[in-house]
Amino acid sequence: MLTLILFLLAVAGLLAVMRREAGALPAIGVLAVLGLIGLITGAPVSGAILLLGAVAIAAAGLPALRRRWLSPRLFATFKKVAPKVSDTERTALEAGTVAWDGELFSGRPAWDRLLGVEDEGLSREEQAFLDTQCSVAAGMCNAWEIAKERADLPQELWDFLKREGFFGMIIPKQYGGLGFSAKAQSLVLQKLSVSETLMVTVGVPNSLGPGELLLKYGTQAQKDHYLPRLADGREIPCFGLTGPRAGSDATSLPDTGVVCRQMIDGEEVLGLRLNFEKRWITLAPIATVVGLAFRLFDPEHLLGDEEDRGITLALIPRDTQGMEIGRRHHPIGSPFLNGPIKGRDVFVPLDTIIGGNEMIGQGWRMLVECLSVGRCITLPSGATGTARYAVGWSGGFARIRRQFNVPVAEMEGVQEPLARMSALAYIARSAVYQTANTIDHGEKPAVPSAILKSQLTEFQRLILSDAMDIHGGKAVTLGPRNYLGIGYSANPVAITVEGANIMTRNLMIFGQGAIRCHPYVLEELAAKDADNLEAFDHAFFAHAGLVLGNAARALTQGLGLGRPSTPFDTTAAPYARDVARLSAGFGLCADAAMASLGSSLKQREMLSARLGDVLSNLYLASMTLKGWHEGDKVEGEAALLHYGCTYLLERAEQAFDEVFDNLPNRALGRLLRVLVMPAGRRWKRPHDDLAREIAQAVSRDTVLRRYLLEGTWQQNDGTRDNPLAHYNALLATQERAEALYRTVNKAHAKGAIPAQALHPEQRVEAALAAGLISEDDAIFMREREAEVLELLSVDDFDYDEFATDKANILRHNAA
Repeated sequence: MLTLILFLLAVAGLLAVMRREAGALPAIGVLAVLGLIGLITGAPVSGAILLLGAVAIAAAGLPALRRRWLSPRLFATFKKVAPKVSDTERTALEAGTVAWDGELFSGRPAWDRLLGVEDEGLSREEQAFLDTQCSVAAGMCNAWEIAKERADLPQELWDFLKREGFFGMIIPKQYGGLGFSAKAQSLVLQKLSVSETLMVTVGVPNSLGPGELLLKYGTQAQKDHYLPRLADGREIPCFGLTGPRAGSDATSLPDTGVVCRQMIDGEEVLGLRLNFEKRWITLAPIATVVGLAFRLFDPEHLLGDEEDRGITLALIPRDTQGMEIGRRHHPIGSPFLNGPIKGRDVFVPLDTIIGGNEMIGQGWRMLVECLSVGRCITLPSGATGTARYAVGWSGGFARIRRQFNVPVAEMEGVQEPLARMSALAYIARSAVYQTANTIDHGEKPAVPSAILKSQLTEFQRLILSDAMDIHGGKAVTLGPRNYLGIGYSANPVAITVEGANIMTRNLMIFGQGAIRCHPYVLEELAAKDADNLEAFDHAFFAHAGLVLGNAARALTQGLGLGRPSTPFDTTAAPYARDVARLSAGFGLCADAAMASLGSSLKQREMLSARLGDVLSNLYLASMTLKGWHEGDKVEGEAALLHYGCTYLLERAEQAFDEVFDNLPNRALGRLLRVLVMPAGRRWKRPHDDLAREIAQAVSRDTVLRRYLLEGTWQQNDGTRDNPLAHYNALLATQERAEALYRTVNKAHAKGAIPAQALHPEQRVEAALAAGLISEDDAIFMREREAEVLELLSVDDFDYDEFATDKANILRHNAA
């Protein structure tokens, strides 16, 4: 019995030391004290074993001892098996900053660090722009008109966007721009997402493109010339990166620039001769200035000794001789302006290089650093805005659409997707806003940008699919009345561009994060490159302590022991504690995967993707919790928090399960399952009661619905009709209408009004004639039913409307 007690105390003591990552000395102390107690109290064998354990820990854990025998051997092995990091990968790894993503990799997330990023909100100027200019712009859009009749935005909208500075949101006021915060930029794009073409048109110039590149790297002369012209729309920019053979692997671009001299107006000019072919370039058909990425060569050594100078960026005016520009691609579902650019022997002066000679060869770094911010905002904001409009439309439609004498919003088959849509929109809103807020505080979130881009556009895909199912025939029939179908068909664009989601999920989130966000891996690689044993020793054994700490934290917290403290209220605290628990498990699994697979982990994309899924869901849950913590907590919001966090944590545990099942080392997989989930999985899909509560709230005029729709275009004050305004108006009088529906339908069922009164309008008139409702009620219902019928109706067209070649039309019933 004494032996058992001693070993149990030793395990408990070591777990406590490991959880705190307290180092070798406390562990030595625990074993030494218990060993001496064993010797003294009549358990000499147990005491000796514990003392030997203390000696072993001292030999391996005390720097003065281990550096004599263990560290050199480990260092030699590490140099053989450590993955080689290419220059391209190193540039990507060094780009951006690490914030909350690093906390999740550590396995001991410090919530105070996340909550310490204060939110100052929007300035009055930003809020006024969101309320006024954005509403005006949204009110000029109709999806059918833009996609099918114009294949472009209306001219008056283009003029308005330029005049009001929409293309200069990121440009400082000193250059004539709006100088908006990242949060304001995100909220603007969310509101403009009522039209995906409008959102893309405004978003791209404010994301990856000449404006941001000039701001960060341009020469003063380039800034002074271009930034004011970009801000007021005199210049429309595009950026040429991708091409027929350079998509996801953008660094393999075959486009070239060669340093040379050429006579211009009788004067010899030092410049570049460019040959390029670009595809999928947004705004290219109308761009007046083209940002271009190419590989620069200097065969005559006119600039120096190096011949291959690397990827370089230049800014080329549209009218430059030899450049072909103006043709269009046809993006699926949406006519946003996108097209190819070609150039053969295009000569430009050397001063067209963005940033001048100092930035020669720095193009990839420049692009990656810009992407870390732009990818956090444009497409995630568009996805979030689309989600909120889809919830507003779907909730309204489900309430006014009646089948079997009840609104379809009362049917559980509709309530399930409606609740899911609402919860995903809630998660997306918090995630994109809170991440934009970190950008406003100086962060350049590289890994979170990949998480948001891939996860929120996948949310958008699911939300739009759910919305289509709820709307049924209303959404599958295109025409001016269909506010959903065009955006649904255009969704693959968001999935594919700015880093296709397949690549982002499989290669970037974990592949980049495992090195970039890990507390020690970069230090170990740097020590290897510098051949610095002391630096390696420090990083490696701190890393070993982290692994042991995460194992101890995951196991004990999985058993319900030593729950971590959190700064959240009782509603959110259980989710925060489980984020911390799963963070420890994630850190452990990340290290186990890297150690067991080594450099081959790069090729194990499915494993990498699942580890990335864990990180993504923990990140989104953290942002959702922060949004709850700082928000006003409106009535019904708790249901969204419960649904959203349950949904995310269930997905995280599912991803863990798949990691354990697919690790090549099966024994390691089984061990990790025991350590990370010793009591099995905790989370299941959200409960049906939550779905019913949320669906009822978002399909009625409630505080929760109004909260979810904050910042969307809800007024019928534009030159184009606003379906969301109509739905909101109908929901505001829904209770009165439902009472009248019950009266007339009950009367019809009992035969109090004629059986042939089958339409709602007929029943209203019959009920009025029978004295069952008042004249005021009849007027109210006549007006309402006319509005409802218009919202339920779809468009029809002339027989030959859709044929572009009328000569090929078959006249089946010509006679």
